[in-house]
Amino acid sequence: MGAAKLKPERLLRNKIKTYSKISALADIKIEAFDVNKRYTKPHRHNKYMELVYFSAGSGMHYMDETAYPITPPVVFIINRDEVHHWEIDTLPEGFVIIIKEGFLEKTLDKHINLQLKQLANIRVLHPDKDPTVQALLEIASKEIKENCTSRDILVEGVLKALFSKILSYVTIDETLTANDLEQRFDELLGNKLKNDVAYYAERLNTTSQNLNALCKRKHDKTASTVIAEHIIKEAKRLLLYTDLSVTEIAYAFDFTDVSHFVKYFKRHGGQTPLQFKKAAIVP
Repeated sequence: MGAAKLKPERLLRNKIKTYSKISALADIKIEAFDVNKRYTKPHRHNKYMELVYFSAGSGMHYMDETAYPITPPVVFIINRDEVHHWEIDTLPEGFVIIIKEGFLEKTLDKHINLQLKQLANIRVLHPDKDPTVQALLEIASKEIKENCTSRDILVEGVLKALFSKILSYVTIDETLTANDLEQRFDELLGNKLKNDVAYYAERLNTTSQNLNALCKRKHDKTASTVIAEHIIKEAKRLLLYTDLSVTEIAYAFDFTDVSHFVKYFKRHGGQTPLQFKKAAIVP
């Protein structure tokens, strides 16, 4: 049985909210956490990465289907495709860093780009109670507000030191490199999800064999498995944060047969879509 066509107006109505907490003219923002944002609705960000550091506060941070307790000092890294929201029950203290892709394109010290790529693989980490992190955030926030001619160089220097400090608390694969094909594949997966390796290979001007080789080398997985992980992750978001039916979600990912999508979801997710939705606990 073919999947029903999803009307454009219904797709828009059920689309996960996308927020932008930074001016269209700015490519980086560092400021104190807004205490008015203690309770937010599920949303994703408008093409930027957000790092949130709490030195005080308590409550919960929901990222996709996982709930994380806010136990300072703590750093949360929210990537642009993730759905998240806050439930903070005491007065929080901390900083927010918002970084657009435009900032990465203009950085003079490209080591920062590698640091952010490493951080993108982390969701939450707990640095020691070290005043260095707080001090570096305060300096970076001040330098951005100053807007002097040497601002960019100063901010990059402080950010490099800050990210180095944060990364010192995790084990990172130092061989991680900014592979162009890998980056373009990630960008495509962020823009269009389709269960078709050949679709991505064609748009990357490569072969399915080369794309498979890349995924095996970088992730020890086939390209189809990497694609499946992205599809299942996004499908779970739609199941949790919209009222789209399983049939409509199947159609959104270009599955022409809803039973095929259900089997695909269970094979890669361990449950059927409805079993997942019933078992999930998200306010």
